Amino acid sequence: MNALLATPIAYLKGVGPQKAQVLQEELHIYTFQDLLYHFPYRYQDRSTFHDIALISNDDQYVQLKGRFTHITEIGSGRNKKLLGRFTDGSGTIDLVWFQGFQWIKGNLNVQDEFIAFGKPKFFQNNWNISHPELVKVIPGLERKGFEAFYPSTEKCQHKGLHSKGLSKLIASLFEQITHQIPETLPDNICTELNLLPRIKALKEIHQPSSETLIKVARYRLKWEELFFLQLELLLRKGARTQKLKGYPIEEVGGAFLNFYQQHLPFELTGAQKRVLKEIRKDLGEGTHMNRLLQGDVGSGKTLVALLSLLLAIGNDLQGALMAPTEILANQHFIGISELLSGMDIKVALLTGSTKKAERSKIHEGLLNGEIQLLIGTHALLEDTVQFKNLGLVVIDEQHRFGVAQRAKMWRKNTTPPHVLIMTATPIPRTLAMTFYGDLDVSIIDELPPGRKPIQTIHRRENHREKLLAFIHEQLQLGRQAYIVYPLIQESEKLDFKNLEDGFVQIEDYLKPLGFQISMVHGKMKPADKDAAMQQFVQGQTHVMVATTVIEVGVNVPNASVMVIESAERFGLSQLHQLRGRVGRGAEKSYCILLTGDGISKEAQKRMDTMVMSNDGFVLAEVDLQLRGPGDLMGTQQSGALALKIANLATDGQLVQLAREKALSILNADPQLIDPENKLLNQALRAVLKNKPNWGRIS
Repeated sequence: MNALLATPIAYLKGVGPQKAQVLQEELHIYTFQDLLYHFPYRYQDRSTFHDIALISNDDQYVQLKGRFTHITEIGSGRNKKLLGRFTDGSGTIDLVWFQGFQWIKGNLNVQDEFIAFGKPKFFQNNWNISHPELVKVIPGLERKGFEAFYPSTEKCQHKGLHSKGLSKLIASLFEQITHQIPETLPDNICTELNLLPRIKALKEIHQPSSETLIKVARYRLKWEELFFLQLELLLRKGARTQKLKGYPIEEVGGAFLNFYQQHLPFELTGAQKRVLKEIRKDLGEGTHMNRLLQGDVGSGKTLVALLSLLLAIGNDLQGALMAPTEILANQHFIGISELLSGMDIKVALLTGSTKKAERSKIHEGLLNGEIQLLIGTHALLEDTVQFKNLGLVVIDEQHRFGVAQRAKMWRKNTTPPHVLIMTATPIPRTLAMTFYGDLDVSIIDELPPGRKPIQTIHRRENHREKLLAFIHEQLQLGRQAYIVYPLIQESEKLDFKNLEDGFVQIEDYLKPLGFQISMVHGKMKPADKDAAMQQFVQGQTHVMVATTVIEVGVNVPNASVMVIESAERFGLSQLHQLRGRVGRGAEKSYCILLTGDGISKEAQKRMDTMVMSNDGFVLAEVDLQLRGPGDLMGTQQSGALALKIANLATDGQLVQLAREKALSILNADPQLIDPENKLLNQALRAVLKNKPNWGRIS
């Protein structure tokens, strides 16, 4: 970073220590450059004016030019307000102030011309604007062009750091740093892609001279931000594959062959075979594998993971599988133990519930190599858990683990173990290229044969009786059902159906008919929760009333109905995960989304999308548009990017273009040491200076 741009914000004229502290705490603005990259979120064209007669509900904000016909105070006491009737010749509008109007009134004169700006509302057959921005027209000094509006907070506003205050600081900043903002992109890239120079782009983004230049400036700054992000990810990926060595797993090994030939429960799909070949190639090259395995619900990721672990075990290495919850870890342990039954492979389970004596045995078995495969939760990350020769780590539902937590698995060996990250949450291509741009990505995009598509239906509250009758009908056919609630106990703030009331209602309806109900939620003791789960798995109970703890890790082929109460409260990704709990057997399955009557447009779009598509990747793209990358990936990971202007929900094409350009440059000059890339090298070093190495610990 340029030395002047690195200057602490307190030293900018008009800031000082107190305002600097607020800027740091509220807006994360620490330096001149941070302020320079605090971008406007919208603009107002101050060169055009609305006609009052043409104001409509479509106008979010209007700018008017006219005079007051009269100004009056109405009401009394706390209800007192100032009302000014304002006209531009085409019509009239009321400008209203509810506070501070004594000062305002003193500055109003029916003889003067004013510019009024604000949000119009239609009330009592007349348009009005509450607390408009009002500026007296001074001939020859009328404001022209665009005004930028900046994100701020309540604390900032109390210190005068509202949008206008920030705009003044940025104007002051430009006066101080003119011609001292260095370029970050070589001339050949700017010319090839028709990009504005950096100084010009920053000037136009803050103090635009036209709507066209705003767009051109935003494009330059977005492209630059995404380009350096891709350059960073690709450089780290290259460094990892060149420098980091993993255990060479060159032989298929007896464990893999024995299982594949004698114990494989069914023929692998083409997608599973393709992904397995990609993993085998990685493991055999002697470089470190860092691969993301994506697959929709029920696509067979766990079987691919087990076969990968058997490759390591067959080469005298140990394997580990880490899951985010005890339920899922137990599910993996039971399922994998059954699959490996009859094979001479020692598998152990380590969770927070594992007793001290059993833990000691596991620790000893790991160190002497007796335990070949360890399955568990966060407990695997404890410093006391050490391996003899850990060769491969599989991390399931990776988005539930923090970056620092996952990094601990690297330190279990002098030679870092190979890493296979699995997710059943389909990730849009744009996010995969940014959050996981340094990883190799494998996708299982094919479901096992015989899986019937799940019929998804959206129903309102007034269909509840018919829904209960439908569940009864399915239970009579020998099926089982899930009913999922967003809350455990009734909340005064949230008007959603809750699990405890739902359990009573379902039990009152079905128990007299001879059906048993179980309840599972996250506040239960692990032993009680597991017991209730097992009762449902074994068919001893017919309906499971649960919170989202059953989102992952429960495999009951006989369950054919999934009812999601207050479905409007869930995101698309979570709805899809819940839907994936059914449709695992040979019978037709149903997912019923139950909502209230008055749901938002966005919630309605989620329901419509769920009904129309069973494709997790289609749903993920829609979810990205609706919720943005932060909500999809979690705050820990979205914060790692800290994008200032680019938006992964809308700039997918730009991400692709930036990645392609970064790839072409690195293919020709992998270390960025050619003279023509000197500027890129310097700019990238400045970008990376204070960033952790996310790539190495993914």
